[in-house]
Amino acid sequence: MKILVTGAAGFLGRRLIQALLLRGSLTDRAGQSQPIRQIVAFDMVALEGIDDPRVTAVCGDIADPEVLDSLIDASTDSIFHLAAVVSSQAEADFELGMRINFTATQSMFERIRLLGTCPKWVMTSSVAVFGGQLPEQVRDDQVWAPQSSYGTQKAMNDLLLADYSRRGFVDGRSLRMPTIVVRPGKPNLAASSFASGIIREPLNGQPSVCPVALDTRLWLMSPRLAIENLIHGHELSGAQLTEGRVINMPGLSITVERMIDALRQIAGAQVAARIRLERNPAIERIVGSWPGSFCATYSRDLGFKADEAFSAVIQQFITEYLPG
Repeated sequence: MKILVTGAAGFLGRRLIQALLLRGSLTDRAGQSQPIRQIVAFDMVALEGIDDPRVTAVCGDIADPEVLDSLIDASTDSIFHLAAVVSSQAEADFELGMRINFTATQSMFERIRLLGTCPKWVMTSSVAVFGGQLPEQVRDDQVWAPQSSYGTQKAMNDLLLADYSRRGFVDGRSLRMPTIVVRPGKPNLAASSFASGIIREPLNGQPSVCPVALDTRLWLMSPRLAIENLIHGHELSGAQLTEGRVINMPGLSITVERMIDALRQIAGAQVAARIRLERNPAIERIVGSWPGSFCATYSRDLGFKADEAFSAVIQQFITEYLPG
């Protein structure tokens, strides 16, 4: 199998590639298990730290049609589309967000349609497609009402994927992911970046700012389950997707206050005291429009998994990224 991973140098992209290499095979368009012979790892920066002859690292602009023509050809069996401009950046730079988050995705779909190959396609959507007056727990049939450019771009991608799949141009599935925590490394421009920062920085002996109210409720998933669910989504057959191609992922619903409580219980009061509450109206406006809990009945029935306790998510981060 030949697989394309966009956003390959990012945190999830790198972990996904490592998991695919370890797995060694995926099911093809006919539902048959096939060995992975090549992973095209595409990003705007070079993928480093993965030395495997099956991986071909490619750098470029995903919105460049010539680049897309070279990335996707008749031999491309599967695509994991993770490349995106994050929420706050898409809000600050409308043209960039539209170009990368929507236009590039539309161009990829068109490239596939013209090839006529109908590859498997997995992409990540976002809870940012929701907004306005929401129930305490969002149902799978909740009407989308994005309150940000990022959410609008993700919603448009979801609609395109559903229609291109209906027409038989692509065998797609869009996984509407919770906020992924705890991410290692440095903060990024995502409005949700603080959700990792209030755990990661204190554990690394650094101060952290919480820009939202303590009673803000978030819908979370650990990096480990995010990767498992991405691969599980790929392995589902189109015939199993009886309630649509856009799927709300299961997650862990928890307030910021309870997240900090869990950190305090695991690492102590001195570590938790490194968090400073400094509310940011711009971030609160974006994050506050997102649902804090989902029924996610459809995804659970399909076999997707959720984390059971935030303390285990913190322990996972400590074990994998804070050895000793």
